[in-house]
Amino acid sequence: MESKQDYLAKLSVAISQLHNCGVVYRETVPVHEIFQGQTVWKGEVEVFDLAGHPKANRAYAWSRRDSVKDETERYVTVLELPPVASPLTAVRASIMADAKKRRK
Repeated sequence: MESKQDYLAKLSVAISQLHNCGVVYRETVPVHEIFQGQTVWKGEVEVFDLAGHPKANRAYAWSRRDSVKDETERYVTVLELPPVASPLTAVRASIMADAKKRRK
C-alpha cells in the first residue's frame, strides 16, 4: 500500500500535467454525499492550490476504481470554477459528469 505522501505526489503530477500549472497540496477534506437517503460517495478529497492556471486558483482531486474488481486506479481532478466552490461541489460535479457519460 502506498504512503499518503506518494498518493499526494501522484495526484499533484496528474493535476500539473492535465492543467499545465504549479500545484501545492493544501489539505484533505472528508466528504460524504447522500442522495435520497443513500450514500453515493464517501471518501477524502485532496485540495491543492494552483499557480499559473489562467482561470482556477484551486483544484480538488481523489482516486477511485470503477468497480470492486477493477484493479486500475483512476485519478479524478476537478478545478474550482463555478459552480464548483468546495470539495463537496467537486464531488457532485464529478458524479454528474459520470452520469452524463453513462447516458451517451
